[in-house]
Amino acid sequence: METSTTATLERGAPAPARLWTRNFALYFGARVVSLVGDAMMPVAAALVVGRIYGISGVGYVMAVWTASIVVFLVVGGALSDRFGARTMMILSDVIRLAAQGALAAAFFTGTPPLWLLMTMSLVSGMATALFQPGVNGMVPLVAADPQRANGVLKIADAGAQVGGPVLAGTLTAVASAGVVYTVDAATFLVSGLCLALIRGLPAAARVGTALAREIREGWREFRARSWMWSVIIIWVFFGLLVFGPSIPLGSRLIEERLGGAAYGWVMASLGLGTVIGGVIAMVLRPARPLAAGGLALVGFVCVPLTLALQPSLPLLMAGHLVGGCAWAFWSVMWSTSVQTQVPYDVLNRVTAYEMAGSISGMAAGQALVGPLTKVVAPRDLLLVSTATTAAVCAALLLTRPVRNLRARPSAPLKGDAR
Repeated sequence: METSTTATLERGAPAPARLWTRNFALYFGARVVSLVGDAMMPVAAALVVGRIYGISGVGYVMAVWTASIVVFLVVGGALSDRFGARTMMILSDVIRLAAQGALAAAFFTGTPPLWLLMTMSLVSGMATALFQPGVNGMVPLVAADPQRANGVLKIADAGAQVGGPVLAGTLTAVASAGVVYTVDAATFLVSGLCLALIRGLPAAARVGTALAREIREGWREFRARSWMWSVIIIWVFFGLLVFGPSIPLGSRLIEERLGGAAYGWVMASLGLGTVIGGVIAMVLRPARPLAAGGLALVGFVCVPLTLALQPSLPLLMAGHLVGGCAWAFWSVMWSTSVQTQVPYDVLNRVTAYEMAGSISGMAAGQALVGPLTKVVAPRDLLLVSTATTAAVCAALLLTRPVRNLRARPSAPLKGDAR
């Protein structure tokens, strides 16, 4: 983003119509390659780790990764506001490059022990906690129209969900897990290089402030927004009973019945649905974005329901297509609401709190799914996930601050842009 674009963050300043500036193109490129790598890894972990250590092994590896993100996100958000989102994102890419490269080497030389897989998941999760707050915070800096930018980025996410799982499944089948992890490591290298080339961002200006004070300030800003913490409370149940169990259970049920390639195609259908939802979100601009997003999210019921009913592959793909569309529309409405309702100088910290809360339930769900499958049939757990998804949508629409939140064109600033 050129320096003059920073002025568009000010209340009432006219926003330039052009989205594809040099900085947004670089940011988009960084996100695309990083998202491809991220989309590959759940499939690789589910297939490779699952074959070695079973559902419990997959759940433990993913739970360590998710839990480490939850624990370190708040610090990551404060550091992003202090040193700049781009700086922390580049550092994160360097750490994840090293961690995934170490796993690639371990797979090339033999069978990695579970402790090594969990340790590298811990390191990768900590690095992701440095990266994720800036994902939200960078958008207002590189794009004048956050909703349009979020729609484009969600389509990129969808493209990654289409290509990443198919690539991971294919590489796992014809090559080895070491190759998959090598490709993933390379995506973090490319992402870091793209981010390093972005120019003209405002300088960080919080170095002299105590980190603990910044963390407390972020908590006050988060707590002051009832619509935000209401969604996060609801989302804990969604993560615990829907997102957490879905990958370990879905991968096992589909692979056992239809094969590993089928699981890749089902995940690709989810990604294709995300493309459609992202396009719709770029066009529609509802006056009450979270109400519209909660209504659209009803379509996500199709994901756990089709997994539980175990239909043919085309029906599984269709259910995930609908679910992906619903998920993308909600995601764009949520991200845009956060970016436009929160003052920019605390955005990374507030983002850290909302992300930590929203994925904490997911970590617990991933850790518990293995033990639960020993006493409850996977199909019954997925039926619980189906009912939970419907209940979450109802709760979003029945919560007044969420339902009544109105769209805002731009985020207010509190002092400096950084």
